[in-house]
Amino acid sequence: MTDYITVTPDSDTGRTGAIKLHGPEAFEGMRRAGRLAAETLDLIVPHMVPGVTTGEIDDLVRTFTLDHGAVPATLGYRGYAHSCCISINHVVCHGIPGDKTLKSGDIVNVDVTPLVDGWHGDTSRMYLIGDVPIKAKRLVDVTYECLMLGIEQAKPGNHLGDIGHVIQRHAESHRYGVVRDFCGHGVGKMFHDAPEVVHVGRPGTGPELKPGMIFTIEPMINIGRPDVKLLDDGWTAVTRDRSLSAQFEHSIGITEDGCEIFTGSPKGYDRPPY
Repeated sequence: MTDYITVTPDSDTGRTGAIKLHGPEAFEGMRRAGRLAAETLDLIVPHMVPGVTTGEIDDLVRTFTLDHGAVPATLGYRGYAHSCCISINHVVCHGIPGDKTLKSGDIVNVDVTPLVDGWHGDTSRMYLIGDVPIKAKRLVDVTYECLMLGIEQAKPGNHLGDIGHVIQRHAESHRYGVVRDFCGHGVGKMFHDAPEVVHVGRPGTGPELKPGMIFTIEPMINIGRPDVKLLDDGWTAVTRDRSLSAQFEHSIGITEDGCEIFTGSPKGYDRPPY
């Protein structure tokens, strides 16, 4: 039996395991946070080129976020020392920015979460660096399609299993692997909250979607097998078979008749090439 709890910004006291149903104030807060997150990913588009380091991208993200009166939620989160995650090629998620230089042919995910007036705007996008092989571009395209197919299922009366099912079916129709080790999640005043949004599933299973739910959908799709492993740094997740991986993420809220995407690009840079 799934527990739901109706909350206001004042009564949202933390993670209880129940799925929170938010009101208009929360949706307005998530719009502001989501817009800044999307603007951050728009900002870095001209900088995602061969020769730039991931540390330089992280600096841009941090400066832009702070200049807009927000803070990067990842900065100091469980000891994490950076303002975003940057995951290249076979890195599935949580790649740590540093001295690594982007090369032509790389596919890169940048994941940002500005904290705006207490609300988390969580989103990630893929970037194509220089001349990217057709096989890699296809993976990126299909991963974006997986995200948007999942979002189409995000409406009252459907279930989380409906979202996972369409993502899994589309990815596996291209013989890609869907990562099981990481999932989407409730978001709002909390960075990570209930429910867990798994990107595989069966129709009609899992918690029912109700107006006021706010969560991320963020499928990670591998060209090869779905298996991942964690590196010794405790953060970086990579494909076990070293095959390419791609991911897109939006934060959304369930409305009376569908859903609202909080993290769409103001410049239309939702799907590469930008």
